[in-house]
Amino acid sequence: MDIHLIDGTFELFRSYFGAPKTAAPDGLEVGATKGFLRTMTRLEDSGATHIAVAFDHVIESFRNDLFDGYKTGAGIEPELWNQAPLLEEAAAALGYVVWPMVEFEADDVIAAAAWKYAEDPEVGRILMCSPDKDMAQVVRGERIVMFDRIRNTVIDEAGVQEKWGIAPASIPDWLALVGDKADGIPGIARWGAKSASTVLARWGRADAIPEDPADWDVKVRGAKTLATNLNAEREAVVLYRLLATLRADVPIAESAQDLRVTGPDWDRLHALCTRIGDERFFDRRRRAQGHD
Repeated sequence: MDIHLIDGTFELFRSYFGAPKTAAPDGLEVGATKGFLRTMTRLEDSGATHIAVAFDHVIESFRNDLFDGYKTGAGIEPELWNQAPLLEEAAAALGYVVWPMVEFEADDVIAAAAWKYAEDPEVGRILMCSPDKDMAQVVRGERIVMFDRIRNTVIDEAGVQEKWGIAPASIPDWLALVGDKADGIPGIARWGAKSASTVLARWGRADAIPEDPADWDVKVRGAKTLATNLNAEREAVVLYRLLATLRADVPIAESAQDLRVTGPDWDRLHALCTRIGDERFFDRRRRAQGHD
């Protein structure tokens, strides 16, 4: 069996900006919710049998206690974020395992689940359905992969090496050096994707990079400046790497077998579809699954 681990927060943003705006009978914007229902059932209809969906129940996490500059919910459009509970309800109504994260982030539970389920000999591939570069650190061989559902592309370990020029284990260090604007990680001045990849391909971790650029046996443009900036910010790099490292210790009660999709909770799905004014979806789903 293959397992699909869905980043529900990414799906919220994807559907909000990709699906038509639609108002519910009570006036609430629900276009993203309708889009999510359709994209998830397309995944299921394509053959996905074991699905879990992780949500950032709140944007803030333990990382905000470590670094004041880490991402927050500030600036998120209310009509987008107001739909987050609806997407959680939609996923549950469709019969999927739902993980709403508060202390941890959705990426953390996806990482922890991928590593946990990889130990199950009955599991084939584990597809992390997110294009977020954070997830590249979780990839293992051809077993744990990233699946970009928008582009219908899969990135395995060889793909990580090709795309970023480093092994998956070096991704947190790469993000620490380059920065990650989406997560509020500033990175180190003058370090770009190419220079970070070149140096980390040689030393693996940022803390293993020699302080003296004369000891660098790889060719990097502006090595002296890069070394100076890194040496001045080595403590910060340790913190940034910690922020970029996904957690393996998120508690997960479900076994891989528990993720099997057995069908919607029809009463729950009907209530949701009535609330968002999408009874047509409910009726089509009933017919598609052999119900009158």
